[in-house]
Amino acid sequence: MPRRTARPSRLLLTALAALPFLSGCSSCGTAAPSSSSSPPAAASAVPAASAAPSSDRPRRAPLVRQGSVVSLAPEGDVLYVADEDASVLHVVPLPVGKDTPVTLPGRPAQVLALDGEILVTVRDPGLLLVLRPDAAAGLVEVARVALPADAWGLAVSGDEKTAIVSSAWTHQVSGVDLAARTVRFSVDVAREPRGVAVLADGSRAYVSHLVGSALTRIDGIGGDQPTVKRVAFPAAPLRMPARGADLQEASLGYALLLAPDERRLYAARLAHGALGASSGNWAGAATVDVLLPREGVPLAPAGKAAAGTAVHWASLDPETRRPALRLPEIEAFAPRALARRPRAGTLLLIGEGNDAVFELEAHTLDPSSMVRRTYSLGDGSGPGPHPCGAPSGIAVSPDDRTAYVFCRSTNRLAVLTFAAPSGGSTPGRDGGAEAPVSLTPLGEEPRDAQVAEGRRLFYTATDWTLTDVTSCATCHPDGRDDGFTWKESHAPVGTTTFQTRDGYRRQTPMLAGRVAAVGPYGWLAESKSLDERIVAGFGLHRRTEYGYGDNTPPDKTVGPKARALAAFLRLGLVPPPRPSGDLTEAQKRGKALFESAEVGCTKCHSGSAYTDRAPTPLRLRMLDGQPDEEESLDRPSGPFDGYRTPSLLFVGGTPPYFHDGTEPTLESLFEHNDDRMGKTRQLVAADRAALIAYLRTL
Repeated sequence: MPRRTARPSRLLLTALAALPFLSGCSSCGTAAPSSSSSPPAAASAVPAASAAPSSDRPRRAPLVRQGSVVSLAPEGDVLYVADEDASVLHVVPLPVGKDTPVTLPGRPAQVLALDGEILVTVRDPGLLLVLRPDAAAGLVEVARVALPADAWGLAVSGDEKTAIVSSAWTHQVSGVDLAARTVRFSVDVAREPRGVAVLADGSRAYVSHLVGSALTRIDGIGGDQPTVKRVAFPAAPLRMPARGADLQEASLGYALLLAPDERRLYAARLAHGALGASSGNWAGAATVDVLLPREGVPLAPAGKAAAGTAVHWASLDPETRRPALRLPEIEAFAPRALARRPRAGTLLLIGEGNDAVFELEAHTLDPSSMVRRTYSLGDGSGPGPHPCGAPSGIAVSPDDRTAYVFCRSTNRLAVLTFAAPSGGSTPGRDGGAEAPVSLTPLGEEPRDAQVAEGRRLFYTATDWTLTDVTSCATCHPDGRDDGFTWKESHAPVGTTTFQTRDGYRRQTPMLAGRVAAVGPYGWLAESKSLDERIVAGFGLHRRTEYGYGDNTPPDKTVGPKARALAAFLRLGLVPPPRPSGDLTEAQKRGKALFESAEVGCTKCHSGSAYTDRAPTPLRLRMLDGQPDEEESLDRPSGPFDGYRTPSLLFVGGTPPYFHDGTEPTLESLFEHNDDRMGKTRQLVAADRAALIAYLRTL
C-alpha cells in the first residue's frame, strides 16, 4: 500500500475552497495548462485520498472499467457520486463520512475512478472531464475534452488509453485518446445510446440504447476509422408469449456489464411483452439478457413461452456444474443499473421504480429468472414514499461485502452490508433475506418542496394511487420517451365505443420542454390542463375502475400529487440540447418553406412550441386507392374533432411519428403525407430534404 499523504489544514482547505473550480481550459479537447506559471485551479476542497500514482509503483487497475452514477476509487477508500440534478460530484470518504460536493460545469451523467484520475461525462455542454486528486488542493481539473452534446455513458480499455463515450440525444459514440486528451472519432448510431462496455484489449465496444432492443457494436476503436454494426439482441426471448407482434422489443437500456472473463455481456432493460413474475403486467417485464461479446450473438436461443404462461428457465451454464434450480423471477420496476459481486458469482440489479436491489445468478441463460435475494432500500412500510427513492447507481466494495447505492430522488446514499458472501450459501434458500441498510444524506435538499415531491413521484412505482406497475420515468426516461407505441384498451372520455382489435395505438409522447402550456393535453385534446391530464394518466396506468380521463379517483390525494408532478415536469425536467449556431443554407431554405403559405406548416405548427394545440381532423391514409382499414379502426368515435397538433420542439429526436407511431422517420412521414398535413406533395426532393433539415434544428 502506498504511503498516505497528510491531510491539509482546515485553514488551507478554506482558502482552496474559495478558488474557482474550472481551470480555464480554453481549447476543449486538450489538457489544461500545467506549467508552474499557470497551474490548474483547484476544486472545492475534498479529502486527500487516492492521490495521483507515483512513478515508483505499478498502476492500480480500476475496480471496474465502466462508468456509473457511483464509482469507487481503486483503493476502495473514496466513493464518487455523479449527482445530475445538482450538477455536482459528491466525494465521500469511506467508511462513509461527510461528503464534499464539487461543482461541475454541467450535469454529470457517469463517473469512473481510475488510479490517480477521475473521468466524468457531462451532458450539456458535452464534455469528458479529467480530474486528479491532489493531497493539498483536493480535486483538480487537468483536462476537458469536447464531445457531442448529451455525453452520457463511459468505459475504458484495459490499458486505460482509450475511453468510449456515448452521447444520448445526439446519437453519437466517441473514442477519446486519454493520453492526448483528444477525440479520435465520433460515429453516428441509433437513437439514445447509453450503456457502454469495452473489451479489455480495446478491439471492440458495445453500446446499449434507451430505445429498442438491438445493440451497437463498434470495432477498431483504437484507431480513427472504426466500423459500426447493429447487433440483433431479442429481449427476454425465453419469456415471450406465443402470440405475436411487438415481441422482443425493449426500452430502458441504461446498463451493460461485462463478466470478469469477458465471456458474457449482460444487458439490463425492460422487455415489452415479456412474461414475468406478474404475467399480467401490461408494461412487460424487467430482464437481464446475455450476449456472447466475442461472437456477437445472444446466449439464449430464440423461443417463445406457451401462451399465457411464464417459463421458469433454470438451466445453468454447463461449465458451472450447478444443479438446476427453480427460483422466483425478478419483479424490478424500471431496471436502471448493474454491478457484479465477483466472489459471489452474482449480479446486482437496481429497480429504479420500486427502490430495490436484486441479486441474480450470473451463470444462467436468463439471470432475471434466477433471483437469489431481493434487498429493499425502503423502510419496510410497504407502498408509499421510501427514504431511498429512484436508486440510479451502484458500486460494490473490493471484498464483495458492501454495496453503495445513490438514491437520486431523495438525495441519499444507501449502504448495504452483506452478512456473508453469497457463494457460501445455497441459492434460493434465503431469497427474501434483507441486508442491513444505512442511509446518509448527500448534498442539500431541493429548495422547492413541491418540485422535490414531484421528482419523487415521477420515479416511483410503489404509490398505488398513481400506478400499478410503472413509474412515469418508465415510459418517459429523462422526461423523453421510450420510442414505443402502446395499445390502449380504454376508450377515451366521451367516446361511445371501444376499439375492438388490439387497442388504440398511441406512441409515448415526449414531456421535457413540451409541457409549458396551460392546455389542452392528450392526443385528442381531451384534458383541459396538465393537472387533469396527469390525473387521467393515473387511471390509464392503473387499469382500475377509476377509468380514463376526467373520472377522478375517490382518493383525495391525487390532486396534490398531480400538481406536484406538473411542477416537476415544468421546472425539474431538463430539455434536450438544441443545435446552436447559424443555420446552413439548406436549413434556411427549409425554414422559408416551413413558413411559406404554399406549404402551410405554420397554419397549425405556430408559436414558440410550434403548435396551436388545437385538434385537427386528418384524412385517412390511402392504401392502393382504398382507406387504410387499420387507421380507421384506430380512430375513436365521439365528440372529437381530430388529433391535437403536437409540438415540433425536438421533433428530430423523437421517432416514430404520428399518434400511432406508423412512420419511423421524418423522411417516411413526408413520403406518405399525401398533403394530409400541409401541402408537401409538390416539393422536389431537395426541398423536402431542406425542410427536414430545418425541422431537426427545432
